[in-house]
Amino acid sequence: MTVARDHGGGLDAAIARYGGSRASWLDLSTGINPIPYPLPQFAADAWTALPDKAAFARLHDLARGFWGVPAGAGIVAATGASAIIAALPRVFPQGEVCIPGPTYNEHEAAFRAAGWTIGKVPRQALVAVHPNNPDGAVWSAPDFTTPITIIDESFCDVMPERSLIHLASRPNTVILKSFGKFWGLAGLRLGFAVGDPAVIARLADILGPWQVSGPALNIGAEALADPQWADATRARLTRDAGRLDRLLTAKGAAFLGGTSLFRLYRVDDATRWQDRLAQGHVWSRVFPYAHDWLRLGLPAPDRWAQLEAAL
Repeated sequence: MTVARDHGGGLDAAIARYGGSRASWLDLSTGINPIPYPLPQFAADAWTALPDKAAFARLHDLARGFWGVPAGAGIVAATGASAIIAALPRVFPQGEVCIPGPTYNEHEAAFRAAGWTIGKVPRQALVAVHPNNPDGAVWSAPDFTTPITIIDESFCDVMPERSLIHLASRPNTVILKSFGKFWGLAGLRLGFAVGDPAVIARLADILGPWQVSGPALNIGAEALADPQWADATRARLTRDAGRLDRLLTAKGAAFLGGTSLFRLYRVDDATRWQDRLAQGHVWSRVFPYAHDWLRLGLPAPDRWAQLEAAL
């Protein structure tokens, strides 16, 4: 069984239907920080030379410090969390995995492609998206009792106090970190797996050498060494998420959940809301399993007027 990877984006299809250009559209269908980390300058050989071990070591060390990775845990970087998600089912023996939802379906697609069975009760393996996409639900340490545990913290950098990174040294436990969401650099393609050193070693073998580009190694290291930017960004995202809630609830939507990178609302007819917003070249996220769920990311500071006009 092949699982369709249903997710945000798809702006090309929206443009084909509603017109306009990419520059005229406000894409709120994803949960990506609209103000990305400012790109640093770096040496020209970042583009021309193969990444060296020292650059990987620097990135991994800074990541350990930024996330407070336990001393006994392993860490590996990759070309985005998606690459890790696709590889993880091959790290463990095939079996049955529970992926509580509704959540985004990259994990299910990867496990099915690797021959796993998807179960409803956590017995052998559990995948927990923390906080969950799209409703923002969070997990806690006592929730994890399966022999294999995968915790996807792709959106957890907006709430570091809720991170479960302290569990990363447990046997057969892996925690995922995404660089594209909080730092707003989805095109950089950078993600991390942190966890049981034996599992991380097998994962690294599957990912292969030079799995991160030289520019990504440099940019990632600079960003992870800048906690002041991270603190200021969390404060701004919290303010803007509140502004979005006030705007949507004033138009009749009901807040359901989310994080400060994306907000989930209940509306009377999500497809109708998406169409109305698209008339103003604002793209939103609807869900095939919930006709009344509408999810929006945050506009950049100079694009709020476009959202207000579309509403």
